[in-house]
Order: sequence, then structure tokens, then C-alpha cells
Amino acid sequence: MSQKTGNIGVTTENIFPIIKKFLYSDHEIFLRELVSNAVDATQKLRTLALSGEYKGDAENVKVEVLLDKENKTLTIRDNGIGMSAEEVEKYINQIAFSSAGDFLDKYKNVENAIIGHFGLGFYSSFMVSKKVEIITKSYRENEKAVKWECEGDPAYTLSETEKETIGTDVILHIDEESLEFLEKNKIEELLNKYCKFLPTPIAFGKKTIWKDGKEETTEEDNIINNPKPLWKQKPSDLKDEDYKNFYQELYPASFEEPLFNIHLNVDYPFNLTGVLYFPKIKSNLDINRNKIQLYSNQVFVTDSVEGIVPEFLTLLHGVLDSPDIPLNVSRSYLQSDANVKKISGHITKKVADKLFDIFKENREDFQTKWDDLKMFIEYGMISDEKFYERAEKFSLLKNIDDEYFTFEEYKTKIEAEQTDKDKNLIYLYATDKEEQFSYIKTAKSKNYDVLLLDGQLDVHFINTLESKFKDSRFVRVDSDIIDNLIRKEDKIESVLSDREQENLRWAFQGVVGDSMKYWVSSENISGNDLPVLITRDEFMRRMKDMSALSGGTGYYRDLPDNYKVIINTNHQIIIDLSSKLEKKNNSKRLEIDSELSELNSEKSLIEDKLKEIKNEDDKPIEDKKKIEDLDSKISELENEKQNLYKDFGKKQKLISQLFDLALLSNNLLKGEALSEFVQRSVDLLKAKK
Repeated sequence: MSQKTGNIGVTTENIFPIIKKFLYSDHEIFLRELVSNAVDATQKLRTLALSGEYKGDAENVKVEVLLDKENKTLTIRDNGIGMSAEEVEKYINQIAFSSAGDFLDKYKNVENAIIGHFGLGFYSSFMVSKKVEIITKSYRENEKAVKWECEGDPAYTLSETEKETIGTDVILHIDEESLEFLEKNKIEELLNKYCKFLPTPIAFGKKTIWKDGKEETTEEDNIINNPKPLWKQKPSDLKDEDYKNFYQELYPASFEEPLFNIHLNVDYPFNLTGVLYFPKIKSNLDINRNKIQLYSNQVFVTDSVEGIVPEFLTLLHGVLDSPDIPLNVSRSYLQSDANVKKISGHITKKVADKLFDIFKENREDFQTKWDDLKMFIEYGMISDEKFYERAEKFSLLKNIDDEYFTFEEYKTKIEAEQTDKDKNLIYLYATDKEEQFSYIKTAKSKNYDVLLLDGQLDVHFINTLESKFKDSRFVRVDSDIIDNLIRKEDKIESVLSDREQENLRWAFQGVVGDSMKYWVSSENISGNDLPVLITRDEFMRRMKDMSALSGGTGYYRDLPDNYKVIINTNHQIIIDLSSKLEKKNNSKRLEIDSELSELNSEKSLIEDKLKEIKNEDDKPIEDKKKIEDLDSKISELENEKQNLYKDFGKKQKLISQLFDLALLSNNLLKGEALSEFVQRSVDLLKAKK
């Protein structure tokens, strides 16, 4: 044939600028498209050989990527089926849609929607090229080789040429804005990212070896891909070692082996293959994200699989491959596509089934893995109702003695002892065995069991469990005295009177201070418990923890920490301290109480008089003013009495020591206050001698 010139079959000369604009954010994708096209050509040749339509060698097919930095060219070469002049006209010159205008109308607002439609994958080459050449020869006998050239506009030339072997060379003349694609490292990176598991060997350069202290190039092709990845093989043909080796192939920088894996192989109602690995997950939710690689017929699509798998499953590692997911996956597509939703649901079920099988077959082994699996399973149960329904059969609770229980087992264990007077089952838990040791000890002394919930998600998980468990509450073991956490019918009486307890509270307030951080109260608890305890409200602490975990700012997160200082009014140290307090301040207190009694009596008489006058306007102004004056004097005397006990408290080293001991047991005593506590302890020991 003689050389032919013409225009590519589109109705606008703006097709190339539009392609560049649409694909600019993913301009590196051109290499995936061109290599994928080349692989398709080799696969088609194999198919023709199997059917008998092609008699030549179809076993030694390959794709080569050739870099010529000096001439600024990048060539993708295959020995596949090739094209005739007629096929070039059909597949290259006539972009396969009926009207370019229809195409532009349909896709002008859909970013990344061009590749994979209407043969335009090839045209992604113009994103990085000022000129593209195709040299191709069809597998059909007597077909002449042809050369196609285009410089990024609708004009092209098509002519006969010489080519000894069948197949196609696509030669890109890289433009000045895309010179990064002439760098060996960049091409290696992209081939490894997009083409690592394509089904035809892909050669990029030659292998090198070290010989006599220097690197030498061999004649052997450097094959950059694994044409037969593990997920395309039969699980029955594979061993555990094969899965571990493939994990290292996927994540060569990983130094930890996965816990176990799931091999997916589904052909109805959708096609899906893959291998998912359970990594060890301890604390950070984000560090292991974007580790699942999505492929379509072994062509890499993305490692951002949100929307394809449920959110909690993005913590898994591995590979998914489905031809039912197109190469240009978009978030809107994923949200609406029925197949994607089915795939997501199926993966959730397979993961839950695998975990349940492991639990049933070897519970002891499952328990050894629990601390690494815990965050993943909790995340799933919090965020996915169907996963919760499946996981409640194998999800475990661990107590502070490192014993593991299913939900039902643990309920049976504690319901006799830990059901309160209102028939609520109380789940006691600790978040730190060391810091909360004294509270755990007190709980265990009453035959109560304490869970260990020290995971990053446990604060959210507790809320989920409370919404599922009937008539149950979770309370941290240090959120109140144990008798308040699990209230029984019997209530301990206090040795001290109400007045004595109030005076004690003011004495301790003198040491604690008037900030909102610490609030002093007294409780009637066992004399065997500690004299002073510090607790933190369960609701407020949980809200603050949840707010902190979610990030950003919020009402609860910005609130200051606050604690309750509880005086044990039945402890002998407190009883002795109260006696000393009353003796030391008795005369002054009696004097103030006498004045208060007189003032309150006078106020009461006036109030009784005013009650007899029904109309508010008829009540004497001087009587109202008198009550205001009396209230002011009463308030001053009350403050004087409070300050009397506060001042006494400030002078008592024992009160400071008791408060600091309570702080110390909660890891709240630090810095200068800790230093003062140590020195005071020494002074008190000296005084005992």
C-alpha cells in the first residue's frame, strides 16, 4: 500500500486537549494502559493457538518495555497478534464510538472516565508524548507490516514498513513536560505498581550480576512481574509457606508475618479472586491502611479500596481481583454499583466465617492471636451490624488474669455476684492493671471479676456492647467506690455524724483547693478500704476519651479533667482525724453555731410574718431588707466556719499525706507535688521516732 494520510475519525479537533485535561491527574496511567494492551495482544495469540487458528509459537510470548533516554523514546513491544492496515484504521483511526460529540457530552463531567472506554486507553499515550508511532505486523499470513504516526492532533500517516516478527511496537516520543518518564527508576516504579501481576512476562532491560567486584549486564531478560500470582492458583495446591512468601512479595518491606489468610475464589453471582491477610494490629488505626491492592484481570486498579470493602476491612492486607470492577473505578461508581455491594457483603461474610472456623477448630490458638485481632474485630462490630451478628459468636472478653471468655461465658461467670439491687449486670473493667491496681484489688476482695479493656477502640466498643447487652452496664473500676458501682440492698452506716462528715470535707477542701478539678465528698464504706480514694466519673471520662479518639475539638474534649476525692468515714485514721478536728475547733465552732442559730431564728420569725401577707406588694420593704441582711450575715458566718476547718486542714500534714497518697495511687502526683510528698513522708517518719 502507498502512504496514506488522513484525519482520525472524530468530529472535533479538540479530542487531544480534552484527553490531556481529563487524564492529567493520572498521567502516569498511560504505561498501565499500553502494557495492558500489549498483554491482551499476547493473550489473544495464545487463544488463537489453542483454537488452531494460529500455527506458530504462542508459548514464548512476552512484552518488552524499552527505554532510550538519548533519543527520548519509550517503546512498548509485544509479540502478540499484531494489526493489519485495516485493523489500524478500525481500532486506532476510528475511535470506536458513533459520534465524538456524543462522547464529549457523555464524559465531559466525569473525571477519569475515559480510559477503558471505546479504545481510548491507547490515546492516553498522548498525555506524555509529542509524537506516537505504531509499527505492527498481523499474525495473519501475507499481511504487510504497517507504520502509523501521529503528533497529537487528528492528522496521521499510515504506510507500509518492514518488520520481521508479528506483534506491535508502540513508540512514544516523550515531550519536554514529561521527561521523568525517561528515568529508569520511574519506569521501574510504575511497572512494579501497575503491572506486577499481569499474565504475560514483562521484560524491562537485562538482569545484572556482580562479578569481580563490579556489576555486569547479562543476556537474560529482567522480568519484572509474576505472571502466575498466588491468588490465581488453586488453594488445594498451596501450602502455608506459599502464602507467607507471597505476602513478602506483596510487602517486601514488612518484617512481620501475618496471623493467617483467606483465599477467595468466587464465580457466582460475580467473579472475585484474591487473598486477604490478617496483619497484627495493636494500636494505630491508620498505619496499615491502603494495603489491599485491587486488580481487574491482574491489572492494578487502586489500593484505595474504600467502598469496595467495608471500612473496617481496609485494615486487612492482600489482593482482590475482579473483572466486574472496571479499570476506572470512581467513588460514585462504587457507591451505586450492585456488584460492588455484593462483593463487599461477601467479603465480610467470608472474613467472619474464617474467624469462626479458627475459633472452633483451635480456640487456644485463637486466644493467643486475640490481642492482635482484637482491634480489627472490635472495629468491625462497631461499624457493621451484620459483622457484629456473626462475630458475637467468637468475640472474646479478657479479664485482668488473662482469661478469655465469649460474651455468653462471661455473663454466666459474673451474673451471680455482679448483679446490683436493680437487676442490672455490672461489667467492671480496668484500662491499666498497674495504675488501677488498688481498685482492682478491692473489687476482687468482694469476689468481683474485672475485665481488661485497654485497647484504642475499647471506649467505643463498650458503648456498642451496652446497646446490645440487656440490663447491663460497663463501669471502670476506679470510677467510684466499689459499693456504689455495684449497689446491693445493705448499706453501711457511718461512725461519724452528718455534721462531723461535713466538717471533715471542709478540712480536706483546704488541702485540695477551690479549683473545679477535685471535688471532696464522704462515703460510708468499709473500714478495711483505703481512708481516701480518688475516682473519676464514668460518663465524663468516657465522653472525653471518645472525643479525643475522634480527633479535632469538641465540648467534652475541651472540658478540664475532674476527680472526686472520697473520704472513707469508717476508716480509723479518718475517725481519729475527725476527733482531733472537733476538739481543736470546738469552742470557735460553738460560738459560730450559736450566732448562726440566733440569726436563723430571727430570719424564721420574719419569714413566718411575711407568709401571712398574701399580696406580695403589701409586704413591708423593711422586712424584706432585713431578710437580705440576715442572709448576708449567715453566709459570712458559714464561710467563717468553713474557713475555720479549711485552715485547720491546711496545717495538718496528715490530711496532705492522705490526699497525696490517693493521688499517687492514681498516678496523678507529679513534679513539685511529688517532691513535697517525699519530703513530708520523711518528716512524718522522723516524728514517729
